[in-house]
Amino acid sequence: MTRVTELYFDFLCPYAWRGVELAAVLKDEGEAFTLRHYSLVEGNHEGNAKELTWRVTEQPLNEGSAYQQGSLRAFLASHAAARQGEAAHWEFTLALFRAHHERKEPLTDGTIHAAAQEAGLNLDAFAQALADEATRRADLRADLDAAREVGVFGTPTFVLPTGEAAYYRFETLTREPAQAREWWTLYRTVLTSEAGIGTIKRAKNRPPHRA
Repeated sequence: MTRVTELYFDFLCPYAWRGVELAAVLKDEGEAFTLRHYSLVEGNHEGNAKELTWRVTEQPLNEGSAYQQGSLRAFLASHAAARQGEAAHWEFTLALFRAHHERKEPLTDGTIHAAAQEAGLNLDAFAQALADEATRRADLRADLDAAREVGVFGTPTFVLPTGEAAYYRFETLTREPAQAREWWTLYRTVLTSEAGIGTIKRAKNRPPHRA
């Protein structure tokens, strides 16, 4: 049985983008990851401060803040892309992340369609899957329910096959295999260490060193 690390992300988040890029490199090297969704809009909504009463999956596509609308559209499109297989899902996810965070394009229908084209999706099948909006919303709701069971609060959150889970605020992007492997080994070592490190937060006047 393949031991798979779950990766929860939101297209709104630059740290999640860097985490997905890292995972994509490691995946090409044989590491097993699966993409899962977590909504920062839902998680941070004031209506959910005490209990879950506001669900992003119940919101109309054309209402709410630009963040809410863009994130929901991107999530539904991500699930539509996943209908074409794992490889297609990863290609679409990377294409949309890069469009939004590298090229600073908004999460609109046009950007989503361009990402699907860049990822090499069957555009007719993609459109048909998107049109089945009720099913895509159900897919997304299942992911968000799973995230809540884990206790996800930020992205990216990695859930190891052995059960450990943590959010990492990735400040640096890498697409270089050796570097990605070194960094992932470090992150995983911290997460599984018997030292039980719960939080590492840098002092305000000591930002991360960059060469």
